[in-house]
This record gives sequence, structure tokens and C-alpha cells, in this order.
Amino acid sequence: MARPEKVAEVQAITERLESAQSLVLADYTGLTVHQMTEFRVTCRQNNIDCRVVKNRLARIACDNANTVVLKDHLKGPTAILFGPESQVDPAKIVVEFAKNNKAMEIKGGYVDGQYLDPVKVVALSKVPSRDELLAKMMGSINSPATGLTMALNGVASGLTRCIDAIAKQKAEQAN
Repeated sequence: MARPEKVAEVQAITERLESAQSLVLADYTGLTVHQMTEFRVTCRQNNIDCRVVKNRLARIACDNANTVVLKDHLKGPTAILFGPESQVDPAKIVVEFAKNNKAMEIKGGYVDGQYLDPVKVVALSKVPSRDELLAKMMGSINSPATGLTMALNGVASGLTRCIDAIAKQKAEQAN
């Protein structure tokens, strides 16, 4: 690769590092082409940028992006999953894929300026996503209103049943 192309690649990696909310490093040694293609398609569907880059260029980009803590973990074949929209999604995808494909090995991750070892990446994958948390929060906010509605509805329907019973009783007495 010519020198300007390497500079452009380093710049692209640096931009991804700076814009990602989180990233996960994974060793893909042993995966077939079909498995790796399937993994990349899954990443794309979830707006995760999966890149296999030269470690030397990635280390330079780490220096540029102030993510020096990652440099020690960029050894051997490494796929980097950049999560520009979510801190949890890259971890969820790689952990789920690694369950079904034992050849995929999680090397670590990076969130909020801290390196995560593989165990912490697995723990991160179990955290609900932003959408799930919003849905739970909306359910919690909606719950008191639903309860109040049901209570008011119960009073109104009880009153209706009582009036109906009295009307039937009066009708029987009139006969």
C-alpha cells in the first residue's frame, strides 16, 4: 500500500475511534468465509461498523484518538466493531455470535475511556439497550395512569351494575 493510502486509512480509523460510543475487539481466527460474511451482515443490520485493519495502522490511530489503552490488545488477527449509536450493541452482537461460533474470541472492549476485558464485555452485553430501557421507563410512567383508569372504571362499572340491579328489583316489585 502506498504511503498516502496508509495515511488515509489511519485517518479513517481515527475518525471511527473518536465517533464510536463503544468498540469491541474480536479474534476471528478459525472462522470460515461464510461465517465471517454472516457476522458482517449482522453487524451492518445493527448499524455496527465491523473492520479488519492492520494492527500497526490501528495502533497509530489509537495514538491519534487518545485511546492508547487499546494498543496492547491489537495483536494477531483482530476485527474491530465500532458502535457509533450504542454502547451496548457491539458487545451484544459479538457475544451472541461467539456463542454459536466457538472460533470467535472476544479480546476486549472500550467504553467511556476505559478498556473492558472479555468478561466485562460479556457483562456489558447483558445490559438492556437504550430502546429497551426507554420502553421500560415508559411502561413505568404509564403504569400509575393505567391503574387510576382501571380504578375509576371499576367505580363507574360498579355503580352501573348497582343501578341495573335496583332497576330489576323495582321491576319485579311492580309486577
